[in-house]
Amino acid sequence: MNHDLSSFPITRKWPAQHPERLQLYSLPTPNGVKVSIMLEEVGLPYEPHLVSFERNEQLSPEFISLSANNKIPAILDPNGPDGRPLALFESGAILIYLAEKTGQLLPQDPAGRYQALQWLMFQMGGAGPMFGQLGFFHKFAGKDYEDKRPRDRYVAESRRLLGVMDRHLEGKDWMMGQEYSIADIALFPWVRNLIGFYDAGELVQFKDFDNVARVLQAFVNRPAVQRGLNIPARD
Repeated sequence: MNHDLSSFPITRKWPAQHPERLQLYSLPTPNGVKVSIMLEEVGLPYEPHLVSFERNEQLSPEFISLSANNKIPAILDPNGPDGRPLALFESGAILIYLAEKTGQLLPQDPAGRYQALQWLMFQMGGAGPMFGQLGFFHKFAGKDYEDKRPRDRYVAESRRLLGVMDRHLEGKDWMMGQEYSIADIALFPWVRNLIGFYDAGELVQFKDFDNVARVLQAFVNRPAVQRGLNIPARD
């Protein structure tokens, strides 16, 4: 099989040492580690490349040639559908692609599949954006705003979303019950980031969400998660 990736401009900035492997362009943020954790879980050979925000590499023409929205993560799979290379951005789309490519971590029955996808969409449209805004207003530039109404809006919505998860997880091991899936891989890096890096656990009164805390602990205890949380390695 021909694994020549030279027609993709991104390989000029991040050359592939192993062009036969899936190429990952990312940074260990909540969205980025979704894909590195997924790749570690399914055991698919891949080559990670760090996209440095400090050097604004996400704005480079080479990166934008692969990720039109200049957001990490993005992948280039030399072994895509019909044996042709596939370039893909958006972490949720990549999770679905990898699950379907490997036949892992997405229920095979149609009803289960759609129920897992609904929780993936819940993360993409709800938990990710809301937790991220709370991080901005609590930890980053927004913390200096005297008007705390924007922060409090995101605190309230983050608590509401955590409550949705907590009620759903009652009596369950994972978001899909007994079955670990891409729904967990999507959601729990964001929960971990909210109470860890964003230091917003007290703000959202995370102690109220015992089920979320329990499943988060089970998530971070997984060896593939522990590896994926640090890929790609920072400079």
